[in-house]
Amino acid sequence: MSEQTTQTTLSIASRRRSFAHLAPLLRARWGWLLVLVLAGVANAGAGLVGPWAIGRLVDELPAGAGSDLVITCAIAVAIAGVIMALGTWIGAWALAHIAMPIVADLRTQVVESALSLESQRIESTGTGDLVSRVADDSRKISEAAAQVLPLVVESLLIVIVSAAGLAAIDWRLGIVGLVALPMYWLTLRWYLPRSEPIYKEERAAFGRRAGRLLGGLTGASTLRAYRAESGELTRIDSASGQARDLSIGVFSFLTRAFGRNNRAEAVVLSLLLIAGFVLVFAGETTAGAVTTAALVFHRLFNPIGALVGLFDQIQSAGASLTRMVGVIDEASTSPRRTTDISIDRPAMVLEDLWFTYDEDPDSSKHVLKGVSLRLSPGEVVAVVGTTGAGKSTLARIAAGLSSPTRGRAGLTTTSARQAGQSTSLTDLPEDILRGHISMVAQEVHTFNGTLRENVALPVPDATAEQIAAALDTVGAGWATELPRGLETEVGDGGARLTAVQEQSIALARLVLADPDFAILDEATAEAGSAGAQVLEQSAKAALNGRGALVVAHRLSQAETADRVLVMEHGRIVEEGTHEELVAAGGHYSQLWAAWSA
Repeated sequence: MSEQTTQTTLSIASRRRSFAHLAPLLRARWGWLLVLVLAGVANAGAGLVGPWAIGRLVDELPAGAGSDLVITCAIAVAIAGVIMALGTWIGAWALAHIAMPIVADLRTQVVESALSLESQRIESTGTGDLVSRVADDSRKISEAAAQVLPLVVESLLIVIVSAAGLAAIDWRLGIVGLVALPMYWLTLRWYLPRSEPIYKEERAAFGRRAGRLLGGLTGASTLRAYRAESGELTRIDSASGQARDLSIGVFSFLTRAFGRNNRAEAVVLSLLLIAGFVLVFAGETTAGAVTTAALVFHRLFNPIGALVGLFDQIQSAGASLTRMVGVIDEASTSPRRTTDISIDRPAMVLEDLWFTYDEDPDSSKHVLKGVSLRLSPGEVVAVVGTTGAGKSTLARIAAGLSSPTRGRAGLTTTSARQAGQSTSLTDLPEDILRGHISMVAQEVHTFNGTLRENVALPVPDATAEQIAAALDTVGAGWATELPRGLETEVGDGGARLTAVQEQSIALARLVLADPDFAILDEATAEAGSAGAQVLEQSAKAALNGRGALVVAHRLSQAETADRVLVMEHGRIVEEGTHEELVAAGGHYSQLWAAWSA
């Protein structure tokens, strides 16, 4: 007997580890990084020309300088404007060559890592967590790279270059400008710990509001039928009110943050003007220099405000990065199951299986309760029962997709040479496990590509003759009628296939993979009544010569099975052949009578 507990979500990397993962990706693009920095510095430096020109005019025009000075300053400002425009364009171009390939690399690494994770791990966490990391998190990082990152890089460079320019104008005025640093730091100390929970609460409220609105729209006919519109409208109004109030609170919070920034700016600008007045009065500097310094410091207002305003999006992108790198790290550090055991003509043995989705392994909410089953080579066992009886859970454990909370699922050899040799499914490497057991579920996916590529999924190097033979085995004669035969494009944008045809592809994959055991979890349910008989014949042909556990959607599948299990509330309540169970007059007999009628 074994017990197992698993994490309910995939790993999340630390921020330090996430940025460390980015380092080699950035180093691979060091040339573009250099272009980005040079363009940004040129852009920020050109932005100092305007304050310099005004300061020079303040100093020299009262002293009698003529129109030549004005023309010179105007030309300098015009040239600076051209440099800033080019710098902005080149910087955006370089940033696109840095950020977009990195996001694409990250997304590819996450998908590759997810595919390398063992199926039991994905099943234990649910596909939703993984899909959100591949789709939502990569989208957030892409948006940040396209919209937020350019502003952040530009703002940082402007702050650095402007601060250096302020010190170069007059070191004493530069020292006065340093007073802004502790004031900005105090603003960040106040802002950072408060921003994350506020924004999280706001996003959660938006989600609740969207859920209420969607539920009301999709369930409108039901609400009208029960005259329950007013109650649902009240709940929608309540959810909308909460979202509205939180949005107002967030706006108020941002206003307070910007107010603190503005206070720092007003204080330091006042100190600069006072210090400048004193220095000019003492003859230590000129009015033009003070004017230039004040304008340079004023130029910092927008980029610093942008950094504060964008910090929520920066945090959100950082959180998405930690989730994506978490998948990559988990795949690279997860221990790989290894075994040298070769199992000759195995039987499947499921012993005293208990299973719960609750994190507490001793939970009373068990989906399976002490289920035991032996599936001999070539034997077909059908499982029937009402919804929630535990049939699909039993199928996933038999397929090695889930581990039992208690009990054991394994393969035991039946050959005389290896008599008694047994291996747990959880100990088998994924490739060896799939060589013995394959699963066809109710939901089938047809990938974008040719029919040949779709059928050859389990055996990529299969020949056209093998693929055609697999399709012929399951009665997929329609494949020869496609415009280009096996080379016909299917999936989104390709030839439209019916539910029966897509399920036939899944069964052809099973034939091509040729495992010892097949697990069919309502694999003919999507066909509807019209195609059910066709698919049942296809499934029967695909199972020929191999053991199978069939979760039966239709009792006609149980009728042809070697043995039938009837499940109720996570237990096997009846077991036997179709004829034995019908004659017994129990629960299966009642189901069969209703089905036959």
